[in-house]
Amino acid sequence: MNEPVRIFSDLHLGHKISRIEQIDVLRPLIAGAGTVIFNGDTWQELAAPFLAHSTVMLDELQKLCTEEGAEAVFLPGNHDPGWPGPGWMELAGGKIVITHGDALFRDGSPWKREILVNGPSVQGLWDGHPTATHDAVTRHTVARAVAREHCSVEYPTGRHLFQRAWDAIRPPQRALKMLDAWFTQAATGSTFCETYFPTAEFLIIGHFHFAGCWSKDNRHIINIGSFTVPGRAYWAEWDQGFLSWGKIAETATTYTKAPAYAVWRL
Repeated sequence: MNEPVRIFSDLHLGHKISRIEQIDVLRPLIAGAGTVIFNGDTWQELAAPFLAHSTVMLDELQKLCTEEGAEAVFLPGNHDPGWPGPGWMELAGGKIVITHGDALFRDGSPWKREILVNGPSVQGLWDGHPTATHDAVTRHTVARAVAREHCSVEYPTGRHLFQRAWDAIRPPQRALKMLDAWFTQAATGSTFCETYFPTAEFLIIGHFHFAGCWSKDNRHIINIGSFTVPGRAYWAEWDQGFLSWGKIAETATTYTKAPAYAVWRL
């Protein structure tokens, strides 16, 4: 894998809430990278209303990476679980683990209405994969199965604001579940590493659309956010023994790496 290795998450290409309207705005983020890891939810594999447009944008993204001489690596997320491979990447001899983030929770996205009303079926998937409690490959297999069987109901554009707000608050525990996932992702991520990647010192995730960097149990949990409204997008980069992390500066015509917030030497 050629360095620098740059990592982005949750582009959600083609979705109505994605801020990426034209792929070429990403060119400055890709330029100069040896490898780019897209950490899940890159496109809308499971969302029929957005699939055609998302597929076109995904093809354009792959062409852009080729033009810039960067190898593109796509990891699965809960919106695009069909990517091949085990579901995660390791750098620095396993000290850095990159995974989308839905595998941190037994039910993938505990705030989703499709999960909240179908809890027993999620348990059934776990019952069918007993080694998922300690084996990383099986754990990610379960995460993909949950994503496919409980994908989000995507409504087309044109719905009134009241309809969208009503959808967002049902069932009523959704908001509490989302807040709990946001504020416990560091502890949950550390426990996830202890179970599946005990040598990991850094865990890089997305999924929650809530960026940040936390230290927990001598590990750093880094969420690189999302390119969707109202989230903020961040970047991470591995190069010559250094891991860095920072915000992505966005304008109407281009996205660029802002200066790093933090740099670690491994």
